[in-house]
Amino acid sequence: MKVAVLNHINQNLDIEEREMPVPHENEVIVEQKITGICFRDLLTREGFFPRLKTPIIPGHELSGTIIDMGTGVYGFSKGDRVTSLIYKPCGRCLNCQSGDENLCEYKQTMGETMDGAYSKYVKVDQRCLVKVPDNVGDELAAIGACVTGMIVHAIDRVGLISEGTKILITGAGGGVGSHAIQIAKAYGAEVMAVTSSPWKKEALYKFGADHVIDAGEGFNKRAKEIWKDGANLVLENTGDATFNESFRSMGFGGKMVIVGNLNPTSVQLPIGILILKGNSITGSISSTRADVTKALVMSSKGKISPAIAGEVEIEKINEAFEQIKAKKNLGRIFIKF
Repeated sequence: MKVAVLNHINQNLDIEEREMPVPHENEVIVEQKITGICFRDLLTREGFFPRLKTPIIPGHELSGTIIDMGTGVYGFSKGDRVTSLIYKPCGRCLNCQSGDENLCEYKQTMGETMDGAYSKYVKVDQRCLVKVPDNVGDELAAIGACVTGMIVHAIDRVGLISEGTKILITGAGGGVGSHAIQIAKAYGAEVMAVTSSPWKKEALYKFGADHVIDAGEGFNKRAKEIWKDGANLVLENTGDATFNESFRSMGFGGKMVIVGNLNPTSVQLPIGILILKGNSITGSISSTRADVTKALVMSSKGKISPAIAGEVEIEKINEAFEQIKAKKNLGRIFIKF
């Protein structure tokens, strides 16, 4: 089978032939039709994750049909459609036992410390699996953990979104932001989408945004022209490029939840504003099985539609990376097997 492999940091991925994986105890083999390409995969290629081991098969947006099973697997059968967490939790620590497996300090991450999803056939531990409802399409199944489940975790479990919440979403035209708009609207929020790509504005309104503004210096002032009291919640998808303006867009008691950092670096924090306005800033990582299940239920009810920027054959993976890096995609680009 053909797989994409990162052999060396800061170099293009190589297309290689590999043998079919064999499931061991508690493992299954999932046959994929598609897998999503995440910006995190680009950062992996550039070496921003210290635990990265090479050579490795990148990718973590995994879904498909179980075609083979090892011993000890329970609750799943051959032929089941499944999606997967982007990591393998240990299953034993306090966080795993309490349902916060995304915070497991012993977890192994797909495409970083263990081979990932840039392969038609993938070996997956049963602790990672969530069944996919029949009426959920392949695209929404593939992004059930990294995108939609991750957003549910960030704005629901961490951000405590509710009906009427005024939420500002940065990087709104990317693979995360385009789905975050829809999910926030499903919770009854009023959504302000921030984009650095003016050509995406019309589409962002179609995704459900109530307001769309241009990213760049001073966008916090434009945000407060619309929301005099500021945003209640900010979903920060891009990191340092928008952090300062996003922070200043919040009203009293506002919360910022950070899920992305496209240019890994530090930011300056105006501590006085943080104190005087009673704001809070928190990071949110990945999703749990409960988050993924909730996202898939929302998908099955038609609350979320896949924002598809295109599909590529695995041989075109490096071209797709460059397209994403140049912000030419509106939504998610998928590898089609």
